[in-house]
Amino acid sequence: MSATAAAYENIQVETDGAVGIIRLDRPKAYNALNAALVDEVGHALRAFEADDTVGCMVLTGSEKAFAAGADIKEMQEKSYADVQREDFITDDWEVLTHCRKPVIAAVAGFALGGGCEFALMCDMIIAADTAQFGQPEVQLGIIPGAGGTQRLTRSVGKSMAMYMCLTGDKIDAQTALQAGLVAKVVPADDLMEETLKAAQKIAGLSRPVVATCKEAVNRAYETTLSEGVLFERRAFHGTFALEDRSEGMQAFIEKRKPEWKHR
Repeated sequence: MSATAAAYENIQVETDGAVGIIRLDRPKAYNALNAALVDEVGHALRAFEADDTVGCMVLTGSEKAFAAGADIKEMQEKSYADVQREDFITDDWEVLTHCRKPVIAAVAGFALGGGCEFALMCDMIIAADTAQFGQPEVQLGIIPGAGGTQRLTRSVGKSMAMYMCLTGDKIDAQTALQAGLVAKVVPADDLMEETLKAAQKIAGLSRPVVATCKEAVNRAYETTLSEGVLFERRAFHGTFALEDRSEGMQAFIEKRKPEWKHR
C-alpha cells in the first residue's frame, strides 16, 4: 500500500492498487463527525474522484467504531439561526452522494446517528459481525438530519426505519443484513480483506460502465418504475458506443480476460 501525499489530522488516506481508502481517525471520540473531519473526508473524496488510477473507494473507521455519530459537543451551542444560516450538515456531508466512482462503507463497531447516515450515503455497506447501527437522535431532542429518515427508510422499509428512528435502539449486523441495510456480514478480522476484495473487483472493470451502472441503480430511488426502466434502457444503449463494450464481448467470445481501455 502507498500513502497519498496529502496530510490530514482526522483521517488516514492511502491507496491499495486501484482502490482509494479513507479511514476515519478520531479514536478518542469514537470517530465522531465534527466539521474538520467531514471537511477532510470531502477533500479526500474529491482527490480520489480526480485520480484516474483510482476506480473504487472504501470508507472505514476503527474496530470499535465506524463513527459514533455527529460531534454533540460541537453542535450543543448552536441555535436555530446558526444551523439555518450555515445550512448545517449539508456541504461536505453530501460529497459522498455526488461521487461518480463507487464508495463502499466498511463498518465495524458503532455506526450511530451521523455515522449510520454517512454509511448510508455510500453505495454499499459491508459490515463486520461486530457492527451496530442506530439513529439515536430522538434521545437528544432532535431528529436525524443527514438522511436518516430518508435513506434508511428506502433501505429497510417504513416499519424498521420507524423503529430505529423513534426508539433510538441499535440493531446488530445480522439484523441489518436481514433488513437490507448491508450487503454482506463478515468476521471482524476479515472486514478490510473482504471489502478490498470487492473494491478491487469493481476497480478492475470498465470505469465508464461502472459509473453508468451506479447512476442507473441510483435512479431507481429517484423516479417511477417506468421512467427508471427508460433511463436504464437508454443507458444500456449508450454502452454500445464504448470501446470497452466491444472489447468485453469479444473477450467473452474468445474466452479470455478483457483489456479495458476505460473508454
